[in-house]
Amino acid sequence: MRAAVLHYPAPIASSPLVVENVPIPDPGDGEVLLKVEACGVCRTDLHIAAGELPPLRQAVVPGHQIAGRVEKLGANVGGVRVGQRCGVSWLGGVDGTCPLCLRGRENLCDHPTFTGYSVDGGYAEYAVARADFLVSLPEQPPATDLAPLLCAGIIGFRSLRVAEVQPGDRVGLFGFGASAHLAIEVLKFWNCEVYVSTRGRSHQQLARSRGATWVGDATERPPVPLDSAVTFAPSGDVVVAALASLRKGGIVAINAIHLDRVPQFDYDRLLWGERQLRSVANMTREDARDFVALAQQIGIRPRTTVFALEQANEALLAVAEDRIDGAAVIVPPEQAAGNP
Repeated sequence: MRAAVLHYPAPIASSPLVVENVPIPDPGDGEVLLKVEACGVCRTDLHIAAGELPPLRQAVVPGHQIAGRVEKLGANVGGVRVGQRCGVSWLGGVDGTCPLCLRGRENLCDHPTFTGYSVDGGYAEYAVARADFLVSLPEQPPATDLAPLLCAGIIGFRSLRVAEVQPGDRVGLFGFGASAHLAIEVLKFWNCEVYVSTRGRSHQQLARSRGATWVGDATERPPVPLDSAVTFAPSGDVVVAALASLRKGGIVAINAIHLDRVPQFDYDRLLWGERQLRSVANMTREDARDFVALAQQIGIRPRTTVFALEQANEALLAVAEDRIDGAAVIVPPEQAAGNP
């Protein structure tokens, strides 16, 4: 099969992936083989390719927003059938026995498996995944519209939960890319007022087109105090700007697996008053099921830019340079050729 492989160290920083022929993997005990229909591109993939997340293998196929169909069942797999449409997200498995798993907090498992990082992901024609971590997907819409839901959508949804957003709240979204442009659809469904601070005219226009109440620059303070906020940009300056926008008792959820820094800030002015800073780490299977069901109910459709697998490096670069409004999606050769 064709796959975009990240070898460490990356041969060329601007083109870290090598698209090459590799053996089709065989599913093991409790696993399935998926035929990939589409795989979303996440900023976490950039951190992996840049080495900002330390390498766990000598080579890996990135990609953790996989929409595909079950091609083959491994041993001891039940409840899944060949041909079924399923998705795979960032959290590819947990041990199920650590103290956090036993408390129902599998997203914080001490020994997790991460798709496209500790195991091969979806920048390929086929991918192996644990059957018990598959997300059931509907037959419609197209796979290119489903793939971004599987991390950008789920993690944005979990961020709203971590921020304890309630219907009718005033909510700030700081940064407006793949995740935020899906989260705003949930917030509108909950009748929230949404205030967006983001850089780039095209991102600001996208926020307006998605129904934001107010749109400002990246660290600009909204005109009203916020009940909660979610930061999507991996910048400490943005975190402080979000914190400065809260009412007393408000919560900022930081949706970033990597943060450049957090600058010094005035505790008395910004954090006192029981304001809270919280990080968002991974997601649970419950988050995935709940969000996919809600997305179907609302009819959430992401804005996507589609790249062929052979263009995987171009897709990463486009995301890194903020040239994508919405989500970037990679499709394998058969899908790129327009086959169903």
